[in-house]
Amino acid sequence: MTSSRTVRLVGAVVFAVGLAVPSLPATAAPAEVAATSSTSAPRASLGMAEAMKRDFGLTSQGVETRLAQEEKARGAELLARKLYGSSYAGSWFDPATGRLAVAVAGEAATARTGLDVTVVPVAHTYAQLDAAKTAIDRQAGKAAPAGVNGWYVDVRTNAVVVTVNRHRVDAAVESFLATAKAVHGAVRVVEEDHSPVPYADVVGGWPYWINNAGRCSIGFAVHGGFVTAGHCGTPGAQATDQYGALYGYFAGSTFPYYDYAWVRTVAGVNLWGYMEGYDGYWYYVRGSAQVPVGSGVCRSGSTTGVRCNYIQARGQTVNYPQGTIYNLTRTNVCAEPGDSGGSWLSSNQAQGVTSGGSGNCSTGGTTFYQEVNPILAAYGLSLVLT
Repeated sequence: MTSSRTVRLVGAVVFAVGLAVPSLPATAAPAEVAATSSTSAPRASLGMAEAMKRDFGLTSQGVETRLAQEEKARGAELLARKLYGSSYAGSWFDPATGRLAVAVAGEAATARTGLDVTVVPVAHTYAQLDAAKTAIDRQAGKAAPAGVNGWYVDVRTNAVVVTVNRHRVDAAVESFLATAKAVHGAVRVVEEDHSPVPYADVVGGWPYWINNAGRCSIGFAVHGGFVTAGHCGTPGAQATDQYGALYGYFAGSTFPYYDYAWVRTVAGVNLWGYMEGYDGYWYYVRGSAQVPVGSGVCRSGSTTGVRCNYIQARGQTVNYPQGTIYNLTRTNVCAEPGDSGGSWLSSNQAQGVTSGGSGNCSTGGTTFYQEVNPILAAYGLSLVLT
């Protein structure tokens, strides 16, 4: 066991920081984790606000306004799903207007609901598009051609998008696309320059080592351990910290099909409800409410630090070399090998853990995460909250 570190907070509160978390600069801790009431607490920690200002080009006030708008959109999305029922065709946050856009099919698009949203008339309901995506899931099984990157429901274009690597299109890919297009008229193909791979070798969030060999990243602390990516380890695999001290063992892992796992920690490991900011700050984790497509989201990874951008789609099926993964969230946040398994936050709400992607943080790319709530439900876990 490594020696513990102490971080002093405002007042007389003291946290003993042990194996589960890194030390913080003494000057950063009070500003970040000072005890505040629920009414006075900011929507995001200082570090995340700075990352959003950098990546979104916002002012401090702009960050606060954006988060308030996205919080309002989150509630509007829940109401829209209920009010439009079978006519609902998806929704997304539009930063240009600061409002939720709701796609609606048929005559219901003209109905007045009193919701402060932008209604977008479309041809297909979400149920129809999702059924088409599910049909492609069945078509692919676990053996989609290597040149097929994945497929997802794109609510903005009211279509099912199949993405392919433009450099790897062969007869097998062409056959797959022909069958996919026959499923529904809303299926369209988008070419990309790279194929996604799991980020498994180095950490995202804070590092841990699997069987003293490969490295991955802690996603979020849960009561009894932490969640991470499934491709990082199999049940029974040992997880240790950067000093070689024991964290615990993989208690559950799924990959492929899904990409999630959890590590049950041993006695003496301290678990805290924060995300590493790699800027001298920890970021609050205060729940796991999922935000709409189009919302801003930030992830933490040891290779590239904290990076922010937008959610592009939910429920994407991704074709990795190791097999097909379902229900990933697609983003245009950049990432690089070593960011795998790490934390994703929107405001102070946990969103998921990094699975994989393509591209990098020099030229940009696509990164996928597995949503955190299904992980918690699968293993009966609950987050450690700030």
